[in-house]
Amino acid sequence: MHKHRLRRGGHPLAVLLLSTALLACGGGGGDDSTPSPGNGNVGTPDSGDYAIIGNTSVLAGEAVAFYGRPPSGSSLDWRYQWRQTAGPSLDIANPTSPLAAFTVPGTGSYQLELTVSNEQGSVVGTFDFNANSAGSGLRVLRDHEVAQGNRVSLRAENLYDVVGGEAQTRLSNLQWSLLEGPTINDWVNEDPLIVTFTAPQVGEDTLMRFELSAEVDGQAVTDEAWVLVTPTPAPVNDAYFEQPVARVQAYRPDSPWADALERCVYSTQFNSPCSVDSLPLIGQTNPNPTIDQVMDRVVVSHPWMGDQFRAFLEHPDQAHGDFLALLSSVSAVVLSYDVRPSFYWVVSGAIYLDPENLWQYAWQRDTINEDPDYRSGFGSALQFLMPWRYVKDNDYASLFYPVEFHLDRDWSQINPDLASLLYHELAHANDYFPRSTHNDITRDSLLDEWWARTRAGGLPSDDLTNGYPLASEEMFGLAQVSFQGETATTAQRNYTPDDVASYFFPDRAGDYYNYSSPREDLAMLFEEAMMQHRYGIFRDVAVSSQRSTDPAEDLIISQGQRGRIGENALAPRLEMILDDIMPELSGLSSQLATPQPMVRGLNWWDNLVLQGTVLPAAVPQMSRPDALAQPLGLPGRNHFEPRHSGHRH
Repeated sequence: MHKHRLRRGGHPLAVLLLSTALLACGGGGGDDSTPSPGNGNVGTPDSGDYAIIGNTSVLAGEAVAFYGRPPSGSSLDWRYQWRQTAGPSLDIANPTSPLAAFTVPGTGSYQLELTVSNEQGSVVGTFDFNANSAGSGLRVLRDHEVAQGNRVSLRAENLYDVVGGEAQTRLSNLQWSLLEGPTINDWVNEDPLIVTFTAPQVGEDTLMRFELSAEVDGQAVTDEAWVLVTPTPAPVNDAYFEQPVARVQAYRPDSPWADALERCVYSTQFNSPCSVDSLPLIGQTNPNPTIDQVMDRVVVSHPWMGDQFRAFLEHPDQAHGDFLALLSSVSAVVLSYDVRPSFYWVVSGAIYLDPENLWQYAWQRDTINEDPDYRSGFGSALQFLMPWRYVKDNDYASLFYPVEFHLDRDWSQINPDLASLLYHELAHANDYFPRSTHNDITRDSLLDEWWARTRAGGLPSDDLTNGYPLASEEMFGLAQVSFQGETATTAQRNYTPDDVASYFFPDRAGDYYNYSSPREDLAMLFEEAMMQHRYGIFRDVAVSSQRSTDPAEDLIISQGQRGRIGENALAPRLEMILDDIMPELSGLSSQLATPQPMVRGLNWWDNLVLQGTVLPAAVPQMSRPDALAQPLGLPGRNHFEPRHSGHRH
């Protein structure tokens, strides 16, 4: 094993780069003594001991990490920037973290440069290492930096052979263990390939060392991984974020809004909304924002997330300009590895996006926390499901990439998922603050402004509920079970799929999730209409039986539709929404395709190809690779109901 030969408690550190190799701007500092954890106050960058901890000899194909340890014991007091200066190109997962993690692409000599800075100045140092011949191939992905109390996931890359068109794993007898670090109290390892837990409380930066032992083709091998746990200030009294959140920073450090972004949108240190003057809606300062002006409002846990978001906005598929127009109604865009599910929050005026919708390369996906959505078990006592999917040309609009196989994906696979997510979350933002209201915002905070508008019944979703309300009380009750975690009544547990279909389809909701709240009612209608209009991508919705090991009973369709947004009963509801939040598209309902019925009695998958599919006119065609297996889409899976006042837990 050639990775991370770190030891504590009197054992030597195998590789240390001392502060003699770090040169302060305008001078140098440090000595040749072995650095030890410091507990003193933060000094200037040329004081104290700095160390880069890692291994000078690694293996090609290995996942490795190097830690830039500050003298104060807490990296929160510093800003980091890693840069590669020699060797085959590396994809550093987060070059602004004290932990530089990456997979070594091949043999050769490498050099990294680390700049550590604070308000007093900066120090710069370099670190050389060599990569030798490839090892066993067993890799734990990915070394992480996390805040104490935050959720962590570590995953083993699955090694497999394709036999008869199916993947057959080469791994067996996987065993995870903690070699060094504080005790973990909630270790979860139900899937042998992945372990999740809560990062323990620490008093200073603490490296935890994990080992995975396994057999690859019958041969015993091991790999190690680091998790750097950083201390965080305790939440202030009545903090809006009461639980730990990721360490984030402005995507553009030189943005004029950088300070406000880091104080006002994703932190445990604020308990009252920032003023509109401190962080206004984008449209208040730039009514027709450019991509650069939007990127000035982006907050990230990892720089690649901002890179991907910008690339999405610049892509020709977005030439219609919808997203720039809709983004004018937010104050910020938060992209962080621990956001799940996505949501909009009026206290900050920001949208918070799960980066699972952004990644293109496997190394990017490795940085995203895999802890499941806490709502995944809601509604399990019911006899029905209401699956959904987006379809283009009788096939899935985007593909499912099993995380354990460590695959890259084509850019065309990002657009459908991210576009639908943005239409949904930005519908919330434009429901709360339509572009037509930006010049009329007069109160100190967006929260105060929202309260005033709500008391006056001035939200488009309120108009929708008052003008064209949903009627099915049964569906409203079931939504509380499926999305809010309410306990199902005896009557609800006895509803058959046919019963639920008779409640849902005569009503005028587009999806089950519409019934979770008036705000979601608006967002779901807008999302589906825009996906069909701009990309020719149709939403399927159905009522089916539950999952079953018996194929004859597994997801059997009671009733379903493709493109339900085209129903005549939904047209006046859609037009009311468009008049308020996207008036340039008024009249769109008349251009949408007539819905297609699914075949009753067939299962969900056999209803993918429907005869007589008709596409709207002038829809761009997007290339796509061969299909991969699809997971089951369930309502609300990607979204959390928009937040008003109160706290995010």
